[in-house]
Amino acid sequence: MSDPDTGWIAGLVEPLRVEPASRVDLARDFDPAARFGVRKKQDGLDLLRRGVALLAEYQDRLAAQETYGVLVVLQALDAAGKDSTIRHVMSGLNPQGVRVSSFKAPSAEELSHDYLWRHARRLPARGEIGIFNRSHYEEVLVVRVHPELLDAERVPAEGKAARIWERRYQQINEWEHYLADNGFRVRRDKPAWRRRWKSSTPKG
Repeated sequence: MSDPDTGWIAGLVEPLRVEPASRVDLARDFDPAARFGVRKKQDGLDLLRRGVALLAEYQDRLAAQETYGVLVVLQALDAAGKDSTIRHVMSGLNPQGVRVSSFKAPSAEELSHDYLWRHARRLPARGEIGIFNRSHYEEVLVVRVHPELLDAERVPAEGKAARIWERRYQQINEWEHYLADNGFRVRRDKPAWRRRWKSSTPKG
């Protein structure tokens, strides 16, 4: 396989990265009108085409190696573009090596297990790409502002004691470190919970 030039994509991504344990003010730190050098629609389409071709080549390498798996986490509000990202950006990938999981309200079976169980069972295998459309981050976002959802999880009283959210941040952090240590790289959009953390998280 050829060794693709990826410098251009690093230049696009770097201004959007959020460093672990940093605090972010979206209105101050990110300009929603930024175009990153893209002046015309055709420029954007050309970048998308190059990116899709690059993803397809890396997918071939990933599948041939059978050592690593990749988890792409898309966490955002409704109508924020998660479905469009999956449909357009992932359009050049071999569907046999991609698993997309959308997380709705948990089922009765899922509520009978720990809160990370339903996410763990949908992780990609080695050589595969998994995409989470919504994710385990809901457990420190939506569940935190809707206490009835936590009640539905039937967590014992001692599990809901003081600092439950700090503990869940740490549990998710450690779970992602565990995945990374075992060859499953986590790549995310801009999860809001990362700016609450003081400990380090795997880069992604």
